[in-house]
Amino acid sequence: MLLVSANVNGIRAALRRGGLARLAATGADAIALQEVRADDEQLRTVLAENGFGDWAVAHSPAEAKGRAGVAVLTHHPVKDVRTGIAEEFEGQGRWVEADVVVDGRVVTVASAYVHTGQAGTARQAEKERFLTAVGDRVGEWAADGRLGVLTGDLNVAHTADDLKNWKGNRGKAGFLPEEQAHLDRWATEHGLVDVTRRLHGPGPGPYTWWSWRGQAFDNDSGWRIDYQLATAPLAARAVEASVGRAASYAERWSDHAPVLVEYAV
Repeated sequence: MLLVSANVNGIRAALRRGGLARLAATGADAIALQEVRADDEQLRTVLAENGFGDWAVAHSPAEAKGRAGVAVLTHHPVKDVRTGIAEEFEGQGRWVEADVVVDGRVVTVASAYVHTGQAGTARQAEKERFLTAVGDRVGEWAADGRLGVLTGDLNVAHTADDLKNWKGNRGKAGFLPEEQAHLDRWATEHGLVDVTRRLHGPGPGPYTWWSWRGQAFDNDSGWRIDYQLATAPLAARAVEASVGRAASYAERWSDHAPVLVEYAV
């Protein structure tokens, strides 16, 4: 099963920039999207007109138009879909999980979008609560021994290997010790494995996000904030991982790059 995760910066913008064609060209079995920024009808129309019309779609749009939104697409059967993670975050379009049936095995694929936050503010406190809710959910996965993978834009660089300018970003949202501690706990308490890091080896990088401004992309001055974190039983089946960094600035279709992982399901 080739699983691709991508923050598309708006599905219609991604279409205009050629992003959907790039995603289709990967040959993915399932695609997890973040920042879809569309309602159900808009998303299904775009997909139907661009080669994904017969794919199953699990979508959690935000009630606020033009904001957030997450989805899981697959050409395999889907057994169940869940969009709630905590009552506080209902209607925000930040979480969806689909139980995808691949050759008789059920693989839970979650797409998550975590907002950026700002150190010392109420928005940061909300981000922390969301990360706590994610931890509670993946703890449930670990308890029942499922094949599961948390994908998405977590807006947290886990270690200095995941951020080019880590010294200059100490004390800032996205590189706070309290944020990183959530990912530590998911690993130590629930057995989640960062399969990209495991298969790639030590950093720096590979980065998944670069500012549109300045020379960040050309200088590879990026952040690794997009992940595939798999439960131990699924991580053991991860055989190859890569980041779909554009060949040049002109070929970028999002400020994020897709994260691709092949699982021998």
